[in-house]
Amino acid sequence: MRILVTGGAGYIGSVTARMLAGAGHDILIADNLSKGHKQAAGRASLEEVDIEDAAAIEGCCRRFKPEACMHFAARSLVGESMERPLDYFMSNFGGSIILARALIDSGCDMMVFSSTAAVYGAAETSPIVESDPTEPINPYGLSKLMVENMLAELERAGAMRYASLRYFNAAGADVEGDLGEDHDPETHLIPCVVAVAQRKQARARVFGSDYPTRDGTCVRDYIHVSDLARAHVLALARLAGGESGGVFNLGNGEGYTVREVIEAVKEVSGRDFEVVDEPRREGDPPVLVASSDRIRSVLGWEPAHPGLKEIVRSAWKWHAAHPDGYVD
Repeated sequence: MRILVTGGAGYIGSVTARMLAGAGHDILIADNLSKGHKQAAGRASLEEVDIEDAAAIEGCCRRFKPEACMHFAARSLVGESMERPLDYFMSNFGGSIILARALIDSGCDMMVFSSTAAVYGAAETSPIVESDPTEPINPYGLSKLMVENMLAELERAGAMRYASLRYFNAAGADVEGDLGEDHDPETHLIPCVVAVAQRKQARARVFGSDYPTRDGTCVRDYIHVSDLARAHVLALARLAGGESGGVFNLGNGEGYTVREVIEAVKEVSGRDFEVVDEPRREGDPPVLVASSDRIRSVLGWEPAHPGLKEIVRSAWKWHAAHPDGYVD
């Protein structure tokens, strides 16, 4: 199958693109490289293109004629979305409209969409199920929910079948060991704490220590990036088989606090370091833990790397081998 992977030079996209190529699919990565890395794209074909550039993405689809799309390209910083909401709506929603039109015009009618647990906002239940209310509390989550709603309408109109994977906290490095997490700036907890353990930063920062959780810090559900990539492959197989996908939560079903993650990094690295408490960040819900019952029952997905220490260990190993990240 010919598959267009937008954002395929990024963290999750690169692992998924490699997995798809390994399964025998013909892959084209479309990435503007604002956050992605040429090195992460590996041997896959890469076009440097922005989904907000209608002429460029239309030309890309016209030449490649994709049969399916894995859509990862997006702005994804919660804090930044609070400061620059219009950029997030233009890129995440507007860019997805441009992409969907280009795909449909080129004859492509299947998309697996990279969504987020941020669509649930400050969820009142735990674990979260797909039928729970979607009430985003930041523009990032709202922009992703807008894309989901658009895809649902396209499917209703018979234009495109889709699966939307609402994942919680992707983490770790791929099982082959050479694809990992390299963002600038880095905002994700595990690589930030790993950088402290590597003495690249002076101290680990805890944003908010007064949440209604077991130790006062935010609780998140961490999922290994390879497990996440495999879920995308399974979702695409369902669409290719003629079935509808809809939305799927993607997590381990178990949450860990910020302090528990910090302790896991200390144990895996064998290093102690300073930890300081800072005020809450606007837009951070106290608890986000997934129920993955639907994706397990419908797609037969099971996490192969569910343990927090295993996830942290793979991240530590990758960052130790790539102290300067990717070198493009």
